[in-house]
Amino acid sequence: MKIVLAKRSDLEGMVEIYNQAIKEGGRTADLDLFSVSQRIAWFKNHTPEAYPLLVMKEKNQVLGYLTISPYREGRKAVRQTAEVSYYVHYGHHRKGVASQLLRHAIRLCPSLNIHHLIAILVGSNKASIKVLETFGFEQWGCFPNIIEIGQEKIDHLYYGRSIK
Repeated sequence: MKIVLAKRSDLEGMVEIYNQAIKEGGRTADLDLFSVSQRIAWFKNHTPEAYPLLVMKEKNQVLGYLTISPYREGRKAVRQTAEVSYYVHYGHHRKGVASQLLRHAIRLCPSLNIHHLIAILVGSNKASIKVLETFGFEQWGCFPNIIEIGQEKIDHLYYGRSIK
Protein backbone atom coordinates (compact mmCIF):
# COMPACT_ATOMS: atom_id res chain seq x y z
CA MET A 1 0.00 0.00 0.00
CA LYS A 2 1.23 3.47 -0.80
CA ILE A 3 -0.03 7.02 -0.40
CA VAL A 4 0.31 9.27 -3.44
CA LEU A 5 -1.18 12.46 -4.83
CA ALA A 6 -4.43 11.67 -6.59
CA LYS A 7 -4.46 11.64 -10.38
CA ARG A 8 -7.45 12.17 -12.63
CA SER A 9 -7.43 8.41 -13.27
CA ASP A 10 -8.12 7.87 -9.52
CA LEU A 11 -11.32 9.93 -9.58
CA GLU A 12 -13.62 7.05 -10.49
CA GLY A 13 -12.45 5.05 -7.46
CA MET A 14 -12.76 8.10 -5.23
CA VAL A 15 -16.33 8.74 -6.36
CA GLU A 16 -17.20 5.09 -5.79
CA ILE A 17 -15.91 5.34 -2.22
CA TYR A 18 -17.76 8.58 -1.52
CA ASN A 19 -20.98 7.13 -2.90
CA GLN A 20 -20.58 4.19 -0.51
CA ALA A 21 -20.57 6.68 2.38
CA ILE A 22 -23.74 8.31 1.02
CA LYS A 23 -25.52 4.97 0.57
CA GLU A 24 -24.60 3.87 4.07
CA GLY A 25 -26.19 7.00 5.56
CA GLY A 26 -24.75 8.82 8.52
CA ARG A 27 -21.21 8.96 7.09
CA THR A 28 -21.67 12.24 5.22
CA ALA A 29 -24.33 14.92 5.03
CA ASP A 30 -24.67 14.45 1.27
CA LEU A 31 -27.79 12.49 0.35
CA ASP A 32 -27.50 12.28 -3.45
CA LEU A 33 -24.96 10.11 -5.26
CA PHE A 34 -22.32 11.73 -7.46
CA SER A 35 -21.14 10.91 -10.95
CA VAL A 36 -17.50 11.23 -11.93
CA SER A 37 -18.35 14.19 -14.20
CA GLN A 38 -19.95 16.02 -11.25
CA ARG A 39 -16.68 15.76 -9.29
CA ILE A 40 -14.23 16.98 -11.95
CA ALA A 41 -14.34 20.65 -10.89
CA TRP A 42 -13.96 19.62 -7.24
CA PHE A 43 -10.95 17.49 -8.20
CA LYS A 44 -9.32 20.33 -10.15
CA ASN A 45 -9.74 22.75 -7.21
CA HIS A 46 -7.39 20.62 -5.10
CA THR A 47 -3.85 21.52 -6.09
CA PRO A 48 -0.86 19.57 -4.74
CA GLU A 49 0.97 22.72 -3.62
CA ALA A 50 -1.91 24.10 -1.53
CA TYR A 51 -4.80 21.65 -1.02
CA PRO A 52 -3.80 18.14 -2.06
CA LEU A 53 -5.93 15.07 -2.61
CA LEU A 54 -4.19 11.96 -1.30
CA VAL A 55 -5.06 8.40 -2.22
CA MET A 56 -3.96 5.14 -0.69
CA LYS A 57 -3.54 2.56 -3.40
CA GLU A 58 -2.73 -1.08 -3.68
CA LYS A 59 -2.20 -2.66 -7.09
CA ASN A 60 -3.64 0.49 -8.70
CA GLN A 61 -6.89 0.23 -6.69
CA VAL A 62 -7.93 3.22 -4.55
CA LEU A 63 -8.47 1.92 -1.01
CA GLY A 64 -9.21 5.33 0.48
CA TYR A 65 -8.61 9.01 0.00
CA LEU A 66 -8.12 12.18 2.00
CA THR A 67 -8.76 15.78 1.05
CA ILE A 68 -7.19 18.91 2.45
CA SER A 69 -9.49 21.79 1.56
CA PRO A 70 -9.66 25.49 2.32
CA TYR A 71 -11.62 26.42 5.41
CA ARG A 72 -13.86 29.43 4.76
CA GLU A 73 -12.15 30.10 1.45
CA GLY A 74 -11.30 33.72 0.75
CA ARG A 75 -11.26 34.76 4.41
CA LYS A 76 -7.63 35.65 4.94
CA ALA A 77 -7.76 35.55 8.74
CA VAL A 78 -8.23 31.74 8.58
CA ARG A 79 -5.92 31.05 5.62
CA GLN A 80 -3.67 28.84 7.77
CA THR A 81 -6.58 26.61 8.71
CA ALA A 82 -7.75 23.77 6.47
CA GLU A 83 -10.50 21.19 6.49
CA VAL A 84 -9.56 17.53 6.31
CA SER A 85 -11.91 14.77 5.13
CA TYR A 86 -11.25 11.11 4.46
CA TYR A 87 -13.17 8.14 3.14
CA VAL A 88 -12.26 4.46 2.96
CA HIS A 89 -13.60 1.78 0.64
CA TYR A 90 -15.93 -0.46 2.63
CA GLY A 91 -13.87 -3.52 1.73
CA HIS A 92 -10.89 -1.93 3.52
CA HIS A 93 -12.39 -0.62 6.75
CA ARG A 94 -10.49 -1.41 9.95
CA LYS A 95 -7.21 -1.92 8.11
CA GLY A 96 -5.57 1.36 9.12
CA VAL A 97 -6.20 3.16 5.84
CA ALA A 98 -7.75 6.26 7.43
CA SER A 99 -5.02 6.40 10.07
CA GLN A 100 -2.23 6.21 7.52
CA LEU A 101 -3.83 8.88 5.35
CA LEU A 102 -4.39 11.21 8.31
CA ARG A 103 -0.84 10.71 9.60
CA HIS A 104 0.51 11.56 6.14
CA ALA A 105 -1.68 14.68 5.90
CA ILE A 106 -0.60 15.96 9.32
CA ARG A 107 3.05 15.58 8.28
CA LEU A 108 2.36 17.59 5.10
CA CYS A 109 0.74 20.53 6.92
CA PRO A 110 3.92 22.50 7.78
CA SER A 111 5.02 22.48 4.12
CA LEU A 112 1.53 23.71 3.13
CA ASN A 113 1.63 26.49 5.77
CA ILE A 114 -1.34 24.94 7.57
CA HIS A 115 -1.39 25.55 11.32
CA HIS A 116 -4.79 24.08 12.17
CA LEU A 117 -6.84 21.20 10.78
CA ILE A 118 -10.59 20.96 11.17
CA ALA A 119 -12.71 17.90 10.47
CA ILE A 120 -16.44 18.51 10.06
CA LEU A 121 -18.44 15.35 10.46
CA VAL A 122 -21.72 13.66 11.15
CA GLY A 123 -22.05 12.93 14.86
CA SER A 124 -23.11 9.32 14.26
CA ASN A 125 -19.77 8.51 12.60
CA LYS A 126 -18.18 6.96 15.69
CA ALA A 127 -15.37 5.25 13.77
CA SER A 128 -14.17 8.55 12.34
CA ILE A 129 -14.39 10.24 15.73
CA LYS A 130 -12.17 7.52 17.18
CA VAL A 131 -9.58 8.00 14.42
CA LEU A 132 -9.55 11.76 14.89
CA GLU A 133 -9.16 11.50 18.66
CA THR A 134 -6.27 9.05 18.19
CA PHE A 135 -4.48 11.81 16.27
CA GLY A 136 -5.05 14.51 18.86
CA PHE A 137 -8.19 16.08 17.46
CA GLU A 138 -10.68 17.38 20.01
CA GLN A 139 -14.29 18.38 19.65
CA TRP A 140 -14.26 22.13 19.05
CA GLY A 141 -17.93 22.55 18.24
CA CYS A 142 -21.33 20.94 17.95
CA PHE A 143 -24.41 21.98 16.05
CA PRO A 144 -27.04 19.79 17.70
CA ASN A 145 -29.54 17.87 15.57
CA ILE A 146 -29.11 19.92 12.40
CA ILE A 147 -28.42 16.97 10.09
CA GLU A 148 -31.51 15.12 8.92
CA ILE A 149 -31.02 11.70 7.35
CA GLY A 150 -34.37 10.01 6.89
CA GLN A 151 -36.26 10.52 10.13
CA GLU A 152 -33.08 10.79 12.20
CA LYS A 153 -31.68 14.09 13.46
CA ILE A 154 -27.93 14.03 14.07
CA ASP A 155 -25.36 16.46 15.47
CA HIS A 156 -22.90 18.16 13.13
CA LEU A 157 -19.50 18.10 14.84
CA TYR A 158 -16.35 20.13 14.40
CA TYR A 159 -13.14 18.43 15.49
CA GLY A 160 -9.85 20.28 15.35
CA ARG A 161 -6.20 20.24 16.24
CA SER A 162 -3.27 22.55 15.98
CA ILE A 163 -0.22 21.51 14.00
CA LYS A 164 3.03 22.11 15.86
